[in-house]
Order: sequence, then structure tokens, then C-alpha cells
Amino acid sequence: MHLFVTGGAGYIGSVSTEYLLDEGHQVTVFDNLSEGHAAAVDPRARLIRGDLRSLEEITRAMEESHPEAVLHFAASALVGESVAHPGKYFRNNVSAGINLLDAMTSVGVKQLVFSSSCATYGLPVKLPIKENAPQAPINPYGESKLLFERMLPWYQRAHGLRYVGLRFFNVAGASWRRGEDHRIETHLVPNVLRVALGQRDSVQICGGDYPTADGTPVRDFLHVVDVARAHLAALNANESGIYNLGLGRGYSVGEVIACAREITGHAIPIQTIERRVGDPPELIADASRAFRELGWKPLYTELADIVQSAWTWHRHRPSGYALAGAS
Repeated sequence: MHLFVTGGAGYIGSVSTEYLLDEGHQVTVFDNLSEGHAAAVDPRARLIRGDLRSLEEITRAMEESHPEAVLHFAASALVGESVAHPGKYFRNNVSAGINLLDAMTSVGVKQLVFSSSCATYGLPVKLPIKENAPQAPINPYGESKLLFERMLPWYQRAHGLRYVGLRFFNVAGASWRRGEDHRIETHLVPNVLRVALGQRDSVQICGGDYPTADGTPVRDFLHVVDVARAHLAALNANESGIYNLGLGRGYSVGEVIACAREITGHAIPIQTIERRVGDPPELIADASRAFRELGWKPLYTELADIVQSAWTWHRHRPSGYALAGAS
């Protein structure tokens, strides 16, 4: 298939592009490079630099590339920033998403896989979290993802769009060639590994008094390559739908740090600070629907494998994509 990947210069989008190409698909990447890196885009893909906030630019790019389906990764994704600047998130994640859907409609592309988020659930009522759990986002980022999800059935009804939304939990790890290099890094695993690389003195833990085994928050971590695999599985879905992606079990922040210490051989000092407002003690996915209906199951089921892949990438690219001429 010829696939059109928005946000394909970012972390998950670039790894997914690499995987899709390895599986024999043709890929066009559309990215404004505001957060992603040109050097992260697999050279086998075509990169079109453009902005989803421009209906003209996205429509022209799709007319030129003639894709059969779209994989939509592009988004602003910093929770704290979304609270401070909600307008940015509704423009970039909702208004720009409408442009994408309208461009798809105008050029006749009928299939979409959307990278959503467990942030649509807000504070969980029950664990593990099923797809039909109450959705009450506690920040504009989660709200923006949920708003886009809610538009999709209406576009299906009006224009015959077939869609799959994938709600990620905590994505980590790296492929052999591509990993995490964010402008502002908020994710646990790369921040822990930066300490091991000598780029930071310590890693901050937001709260050490949660009602968990070691007092630190518990999260469901998923390897980024398994996320890429899920997108390919979603392209083969028979019906539209929304699916959780996760391992179905959690690891605490303390366990992640202990794992990184063992893998890197570094002490990795910690600094415990105040809890972040709204952070739940545990977030764990029930991904059984994706197992059952998409035929997808994670290949990387152990935390050590996820952290090891990230460490291998960061050790070989301690400056991320900077030395490769990334934007």
C-alpha cells in the first residue's frame, strides 16, 4: 500500500515509517518539523514538509502522493504545555485534524489510523482500563485527542471513512535506527538514560507516597515497535473502532529506574519532588480487544527489553539526531 504518514518525523511516527517500509509498503511523510527531525525520516520514504494547519498544503500533498490510507501521528503532546496554552492544542490537534479529514475527503482517501492516547480517560475509575471506560480528560491534550476521536464516526457516516483509533499508554524503547529525541523531554525512560549518559545529575520522581508497592506511580509501558506493528494490524481491520494498546500490566517508576541501573551500570541518583496534579497512582490498559479483533500482541513483553533497546539507541546517539543534521 501507499501510506501517508502525518508526523512521520517524530518519535513514534518515524519508527512506524521504518517498520512499514520494512514490511514492503510505500510511505510519504508529511511533517512541519516543528517537533520532529528530518534526519529521523527513513530515506526510503518521501518527506513533504508542510503544515496540517493549512488545508491547502495538506490537500496538495495528498493530491501529489495519491495515498491509499493515512496514519495520523502528528500532534502537540506535552500535557503541561496544554494546560498553559490550550488554544495551541485545540488548533494543532483538532482544527488541523479537521483539515486532514477534509483533505482526505476531497481526494477520496477512505482509510485512517489515528494515534490517540490513554489521556482521553482522565483519572481511571477501574483498572485495567477498557475502551468503554468513562472518558473525562483532565487536561487539554487529552480533550483534544478525544474531540478528534468523536469526529470520526460522523465522517464515516457522511463520507464512508473507515477508521481505527489506537489509544496508547506509555510508549518507550527504540528500533535499531530510531528513538526518542524530543525538544522538551518529559518521558521517564529517556530522562533516566540521560543520567546514565552523564547529561543530567539525577532523575526527578514526581511523588514517592502513592498507594503502590514502592510509593511511585505505576504505568503500562509498551515498546514503540509494537506500536508500529499495531498500526499495520489496524490497516487490516474489518471494521472501524477504537482500541487500547498496552501490555496489560504495570511497572512503577522505581522499577523502571532499577531496571535502567542494572542495564547501564550507572547509579542513577533520584530526586523526589511533589506530585503532579491529577497524576493517578496506576494506569494499566486492558488491550484484549486489540488482541482479539486486530490479531495484535506485543512482542516485547518485558521491561528490560524495552529499556535495553532505548539504552542501545541513546548510547549510540547521545546527542539524538543533532549530529545527523536534524531539523
